[in-house]
Amino acid sequence: MSAASAAGRFTFPGSDLSVNRMGYGAMQLAGPHVFGEPKDPEECCAVLREALAQGVDHIDTSDFYGPHVTNRLIHEAIFPYPKDLVIVTKIGAWRDDKGAWVLERGDDFLRASVLDNLQRLGLSRMDIVNLRMGGPQDDIAAPMQVMRQMQDEGLIAHIGVSTVDEAQLRIARDIAPIVCVQNHYNLVHRADDDMIDALAAEGIAYVPYFPLGGFTPLQDRELAAVAQEAGQTPQAVALAWLLQRSPNILLIPGTSRRAHLHQNIAAAALRLSPDHVARLDAIAGLGG
Repeated sequence: MSAASAAGRFTFPGSDLSVNRMGYGAMQLAGPHVFGEPKDPEECCAVLREALAQGVDHIDTSDFYGPHVTNRLIHEAIFPYPKDLVIVTKIGAWRDDKGAWVLERGDDFLRASVLDNLQRLGLSRMDIVNLRMGGPQDDIAAPMQVMRQMQDEGLIAHIGVSTVDEAQLRIARDIAPIVCVQNHYNLVHRADDDMIDALAAEGIAYVPYFPLGGFTPLQDRELAAVAQEAGQTPQAVALAWLLQRSPNILLIPGTSRRAHLHQNIAAAALRLSPDHVARLDAIAGLGG
C-alpha cells in the first residue's frame, strides 16, 4: 500500500475517476505569494515526482498560480502523465503584473482559460475544472452555462465549483452535474459543516482549500495539546482530523519541499482517538 492510499479512495460521482483521498496542491510551487518563479525549480519538480512515487494520483493546480508557473512545472516534471493521474484546475481569475488576484468570469475569458490550461499541461481534455466564484453575491448561472457548453464540447470531463454557498451550489447543479466543491475549510474555519454532510450523503467530493490555514498557519492551544499527546505535529493532526471528519473530504495540502511533502502524506495513516477527535471538534465552538 502506498503512503497516500492509507486514507482510502474516493470515486467522483458519475465518473470513472477514482483517487486516493490524500492528494497534492501545486499552488506553493510558484514563487512567494503564489507569484513569479520559485527559488528552486529543480526541487519543485522533484516534489511532483516524489508525490507520484508516494501514491498521489490527484493534483490540484491552476494557470493563474504564478501565473502559468505551476502548470509548466507539472508538465516539465511528470509528463507524460500516469494514466490514473487526475489533474484538476481552476478558472475564473487572473493575476495582474503586480500579482493581484483579479476575478473574471466572462464567456470568452473562461473558454480561453480552459484552453490555456490544456495547452500548458499538454492535455486535450481536463479531468475536472473548478469554477472559482468570489462569494455569495456573484451570479453563478451565466458562467455555469459556459462550463456546461465546454463540457458538451469535450474540453472538460467534469465540473466542480469553488468558493460557493449552498444557494449557488443548487443553481450550479441545476445546470450541470457537479462532482466536487472546493471551499475554505479547516479545523477552525467550519462554516461549511452542513454542506459537507449534505454532499457526503450524495457522494460528492468536498476539497478544502487552506486545510492548514493557508497564508496564516493554524495556531490553536488545543490542537497543540492533542498533537503533543499523539506524538505528531499540529499540521499532521489537522490533516488527519479532516480525513476523519467525512469520507467525501479529499485533501490537497501543498508544499515545495520533499521533506514537508512526506510529512503531509504521512497524515493519511494517522488515526486520531475518539477523545482527541471530540476535543478537536470543539475547537470551533471554543474559538481556539
